[in-house]
Amino acid sequence: MKKLSARRRHPLAALVVLLLALACTGGLYAAFAPASKAQADESAQSLAIDEGKKLYAVGCASCHGTGGQGTTDGPSLVGVGAAAVDFQVGTGRMPAQQPGAQIPRKKVIYSQAEIDQLAAYVASLGAGPAVPSDAKYGPEGADIAKGGELFRTNCAQCHNFTGKGGALTHGKYAPSLEDVDPKHIYEAMQTGPQNMPSFPDTTLSEQNKKDIIAYLNAVNGDETVSPGGLSLGGLGPVSEGLFGWIFGLGACIAVAVWVAARTAKAKKS
Repeated sequence: MKKLSARRRHPLAALVVLLLALACTGGLYAAFAPASKAQADESAQSLAIDEGKKLYAVGCASCHGTGGQGTTDGPSLVGVGAAAVDFQVGTGRMPAQQPGAQIPRKKVIYSQAEIDQLAAYVASLGAGPAVPSDAKYGPEGADIAKGGELFRTNCAQCHNFTGKGGALTHGKYAPSLEDVDPKHIYEAMQTGPQNMPSFPDTTLSEQNKKDIIAYLNAVNGDETVSPGGLSLGGLGPVSEGLFGWIFGLGACIAVAVWVAARTAKAKKS
């Protein structure tokens, strides 16, 4: 009986063994799972770059060079970053139909997955601005009034105070910002496409960009109401002055002619 009692296990022994097993399992997971995830992410990125290189060779290399170094027909893409590709290709500006003073927005010919692959390849050529996350251009935490102030200070000279766009020199123009994806507006501020200057975070912070986008949505959104009635396109004093000259002055002339005719008729009587 004494011998059997000596071999009897402590009541907490099973619990200790279980805890040790769980600790070992957790340690092994911590050691191997992150590495496996990192390897999977790296493999997916490599695959995206390879696919993007194929797309680039077909649709972009003829103007930008086989290695993105640029040619006489297109600038270098080294260091422009994924955001520039997402903007240019995602708005249909690239591939360009023909060279010109301004490359217009047109129908997008690539799927978003293909755009992501092209962006991954171009980003691999040199570091540049990355595609922003939803949180950077979403309405949460944005100050619309501050955005309006920033837009009028930095953007209205070209795009008009409500983002309707405007003419520039030598056939260039600032496009309208109506119905433009907020992500693309953010990317345009990051990268400075075509005639537009870039606004890096050192010039306009992430919060500043978010505020500007919120302002544009407030003045051009689907739910925006114009309490003044006819807005004349929101193009400012030029269109309003033209309206005044044509209709206002025209009405004055018509009244003057009518008064003169009535006066002449009264004198004859």
